[in-house]
Amino acid sequence: MGFVLGGAFFLLMALGMPIGLAIGVAATIVLLLNGLPLQMVPQMMFTGNNSFALVAVPFFILAGDILAKGGISERIVAFAEASLGRIRGGLSIVSTVASMFIAAISGSGAATTAAVGSALLPELKEKGYDLDFSAALIAASGTIGVVIPPSVPMVLYAVIAGESVAKLFMAGFIPGALMGTGLILLALHVAKKRNYPAADPVPKEEKRRRFKDSIWGLMTPVIILGGIFSGFFTPSEAAAIAVVYSLGVAFFVYRSMDWKKFYRLVVGAGVTSSLIMFIIATSKLFGWGLAFYEVPEAIASALLGVAGGNEAMVYLMILVIVLLAGMVMETASALIILTPIFLPTVIQMGGDLIHFGVMIAVGLAIGMATPPVAIDIYVASAITGLSVEEISRPIVPMVLVLMAVLLLTTYVPWLTVFLPSLIWG
Repeated sequence: MGFVLGGAFFLLMALGMPIGLAIGVAATIVLLLNGLPLQMVPQMMFTGNNSFALVAVPFFILAGDILAKGGISERIVAFAEASLGRIRGGLSIVSTVASMFIAAISGSGAATTAAVGSALLPELKEKGYDLDFSAALIAASGTIGVVIPPSVPMVLYAVIAGESVAKLFMAGFIPGALMGTGLILLALHVAKKRNYPAADPVPKEEKRRRFKDSIWGLMTPVIILGGIFSGFFTPSEAAAIAVVYSLGVAFFVYRSMDWKKFYRLVVGAGVTSSLIMFIIATSKLFGWGLAFYEVPEAIASALLGVAGGNEAMVYLMILVIVLLAGMVMETASALIILTPIFLPTVIQMGGDLIHFGVMIAVGLAIGMATPPVAIDIYVASAITGLSVEEISRPIVPMVLVLMAVLLLTTYVPWLTVFLPSLIWG
């Protein structure tokens, strides 16, 4: 029955059925074949979404949309440009640093790519930077959005694995910073090789003005993450506060938001959230089928058997599967499906579930910049008018840099567990 469950899912996916429906229909087929009551379907789906931590998902999605459309991201980018633009190839650095800042607000790779790309790509083109390289760099930097907290995929992983959202958020800081640092070093190398220009110096008065203008946006991650890590509010409450704060800034400080635009953002966030929640609901049913037929345990035994009990080899095999899944599936969907499959393997090896959560988040984040399903590349393509193929070529070395960070994150667990251990022991 495990083969029927998996085979039905992949067949339906190949036929073009939306992933949420494919998951649910495959699980329902197995129920019918075993003569189990169909009442289990709505019961399981309700149970899948019955978690307070999931409240954070729609709020973080909406906060990211407000950030991108409410004038906040443009001011952060303008301040980063004034501070770093004088270095040769400085706008490339600004692209990555701005992505790291905005990632700490939006929790979404696509939102990060859209915000930074809309603000910087026209100027990069005007200053003589190669547009395909610039678009690729911003798309690659957008992957940091789901690693540096807050992160929607980490919230989903925490619910599935029964782990602390706050610990996962804290664990993502160092890997996210390494991803950004690696991309900056590569950008500097390319800038020197191609003789990209340095930006004109910005007067001190203008720097101060841009800093004052951006301070409201820069305070957003401080409020969100500071409140979570200090214990002042939960991640779900932080997500709601992020929406209220960003709305207040967009409406009353920057005056870049109106009710019509806000309505469109709410509808868009609602559609995105409903798709994710439906996938979570059907995945609960799918997960029940996996557990009932002991599929994860069988996969764990197979992986450990093939690897001869070698943990490093098991993790490498998991990484390969995660990277391949990220190439052909949307990040949240892949995480929801793969997490319950591999958790028994990690537990059996005595692995740290916080470390594994960050590892799988980084691996799937890379998938956002690797075709065919590369949402960050599609966003950059829409902004620039370049084809996906034109952006995919220069993004290859950037993906290799991100893979190097993934290997470091996987085989040096200290990078993920160090910061959480400082607070929670």
